[in-house]
Amino acid sequence: IALIDYYLENARLLRDGCLRLGLTVEGGVNAPYVWVTCPDGVRSWDMFDRILEHANVVITPGVGFGRCGEGYFRISAFNSRENIEEVVTRLQNLAAGV
Repeated sequence: IALIDYYLENARLLRDGCLRLGLTVEGGVNAPYVWVTCPDGVRSWDMFDRILEHANVVITPGVGFGRCGEGYFRISAFNSRENIEEVVTRLQNLAAGV
């Protein structure tokens, strides 16, 4: 149970970080995955490329789960707390144009 709580807290941190950026988020409450709507109609693979290139973070393009996943990307909470906090910081820096 402690491990489940650990990953759910990671998910909460990811979810809260994305919400602070004004992104539309699903999941991350009772599941270790955070689903985020791609901003401004950006395709999921384009979002993958943008986040990888500019934030050095790997996310999963939603279209990888089927055509209904297009327009979304998924972030996994299965990582260390330190790495999760770094992902949130990098996403914030990316959004701020740092």
